[in-house]
Amino acid sequence: MVNNKTCKWVVNRTNPEYVSYISRLASVSPSFAQVLINRGLKTSEQLSSFLNPDISRLSDPREMQGTMTATGRIMEAVKRGERVLIHGDYDADGITATAIMVEGLSGLGLDVRYFIPHRITHGYGFGPAGIEKAREVEAKLIITVDCGITSFEAVSAANSLGIDVIITDHHEPVRGDCPEFTDGAKRSRRIGTVPVKQQTVNGFVLPDALAIINPKIYQASECEIQPPDYDLSGAGVAFKLIQALFDNNIDKVHQLLDLAALGTGADVVPVVGDNRVILSEGIKLVHSGGRLGIRALKEASGIRPDFFKTSFLYYTLIPRINAAGRIADANDVVRLLTTKSPEEASTLAKWLNGLNFKRQEIEELVYRDALNMLDQIGNDHAAVVIAGEGWHPGVVGIVASKIAEKYYKPAFVFSIDNGEAKGSARSIPPFDIYGGLTQCQDILRRFGGHKQAAGLSIGAGDIDRFRDMISDIVRNSLSENDCAPVLNLDATVNISDINIEMVEELARLEPFGHGNEEPLFGARGLEVIQPRIVGKNHLKMHLRQKGRR
Repeated sequence: MVNNKTCKWVVNRTNPEYVSYISRLASVSPSFAQVLINRGLKTSEQLSSFLNPDISRLSDPREMQGTMTATGRIMEAVKRGERVLIHGDYDADGITATAIMVEGLSGLGLDVRYFIPHRITHGYGFGPAGIEKAREVEAKLIITVDCGITSFEAVSAANSLGIDVIITDHHEPVRGDCPEFTDGAKRSRRIGTVPVKQQTVNGFVLPDALAIINPKIYQASECEIQPPDYDLSGAGVAFKLIQALFDNNIDKVHQLLDLAALGTGADVVPVVGDNRVILSEGIKLVHSGGRLGIRALKEASGIRPDFFKTSFLYYTLIPRINAAGRIADANDVVRLLTTKSPEEASTLAKWLNGLNFKRQEIEELVYRDALNMLDQIGNDHAAVVIAGEGWHPGVVGIVASKIAEKYYKPAFVFSIDNGEAKGSARSIPPFDIYGGLTQCQDILRRFGGHKQAAGLSIGAGDIDRFRDMISDIVRNSLSENDCAPVLNLDATVNISDINIEMVEELARLEPFGHGNEEPLFGARGLEVIQPRIVGKNHLKMHLRQKGRR
């Protein structure tokens, strides 16, 4: 963690007898048993499910709220021969979710079209451009993926045109106690003169869609029996709907798991339960290269066809898929992921690879500009809020993430254009950034997201006021201990404990990700042997402990 605050090292400790019990139960070493305990695994079933993420362990999607209504309407569309429009989003999660839905519904014989809004031209979410596209292609049903949960006006407008809407999303719904809804009507812009309707489910205020599938709503249900681990990505929700449409027949939808893995890896969701299965099985498909578009993208990225690591997913493929939505048009990425033409796949993959290099250059310029600006204006607030004229809106999220890590503060980075500031926010683990935004929504024009990331827009003249307001919220929400970065160590080890058996055990934790980070161990009483500088700023050394080197 690169910041100016002292990092606390915290070693997780458990009763030795309990560690021995888990060690025997799972037939693993005590060190590995401690790692498993740290991940909340306590029972034989939990241990088996985590260590053996087989496709047969995927939960039944028909138990999720809204799924049966949605599948019923989709099968009606099949019988009637209706055209369906998939409305996606321009990030990797939304793009892969769109591809999943297009491929899955096409397999049912549906006439499927899709639309990905342009980040700058249309902005985020299901809005007027999506309605216009549906009218243009004469769709009778719109299915949103990775968006739509706050699209009150667009859903009402579609309904007025005789177009049904099914929302599949995983973003935070509007809470019932939101001041904007206390009078029973959303006070915001409308599409034409169409009255905006809404519904209330489990304490959330929702658009008046025919069906809504969103794990966040389900988790708030008062039902005594709830399926676990429904903290899915947008692509994960899309996959579960297709799984339900094929009557829970995993063999028929198995080929979609590579797309679901890309979307799940791109979003901040815990790598447990269904997400763990999706990633584990999907990465195998990504490695095998059965999908032409992914194979071509791997080749364009310089990934060997016979060698694939999980890290390639996060640091090579996903950034390239994201690049189009950040600085270009993401519709062609759906083409890449669904094409049956090797020539088209190769052309689009090379285009996407070039876009990613361009994105990196733009991002670096904005990041340096932001740091220089912070040096000039100071950084004494509890949150970093910074804005620049002409900054590319497609990279402000990445810049916000870097700034949040560098200063260990929630970061809000805005691009100003014609008096409006459009921004992205990234948080630190102790602070719920979406919850914080709900407390200052009076000066926000629009916002949405998760606990750790959000998008928002505001009048350029309100930025200073917003900085003071959100900083007060952060200050009042966090203790002094929360404001220092923490390095959580799974256990302390001796050098003698580190051997090939331990390495093989740790490999069983893959795939890594949010909620299942790569394990960290600490060792005491080490002696540094032969330290030397490598390159300009790297240090290489040997370590010795009790005679072991």
